Amino acid sequence: MKKIAVFGKPGSGKSTLSKALALATGIQLHQLDSIVYKKNGELVDRSSFDEAHERILSSGNWIVDGFGPINSFHQRLEAADTLVYVDLPYITSYWFVTKRLLKGLFVKPEGWPEGSSVLKGTFESYKVLRLCPKFWNDDFTARLEAMSDKKSLYIVKSVSELNNFVYLNVK
Repeated sequence: MKKIAVFGKPGSGKSTLSKALALATGIQLHQLDSIVYKKNGELVDRSSFDEAHERILSSGNWIVDGFGPINSFHQRLEAADTLVYVDLPYITSYWFVTKRLLKGLFVKPEGWPEGSSVLKGTFESYKVLRLCPKFWNDDFTARLEAMSDKKSLYIVKSVSELNNFVYLNVK
């Protein structure tokens, strides 16, 4: 585990898992939302994102949490030696997004850029979750599994697996 891509639906626990991985491995964590968005919540220009993303991927080790633009996502899948797909049930993701909203009224959510609107982000997460079955589906999983001969692939399917991932998989 030197180059780790952590991805999945909104509200699936990616940021919490990524932070725990970073603490356990000492590998620097890069949360995509902090690269994709400015501090005021606006998108950065694409060339700035691409430069930052390329700098991360060309470094010796990294953990990247998130999705970002589709072509950068595919670049990360190729560059990573470890893929962690957090694929919790949709009802769990909806609950986690709602819980993040409630908690976010008092504390900035894990992995969110400073100054981002929790309310706006929550509604965006709900919108994305509604569209997720078109992307996060059996075909996507099959494509990941086809990559697993060259990489370590972990598909996290339950909250229990999520909570125990670092303990069970980081030596």
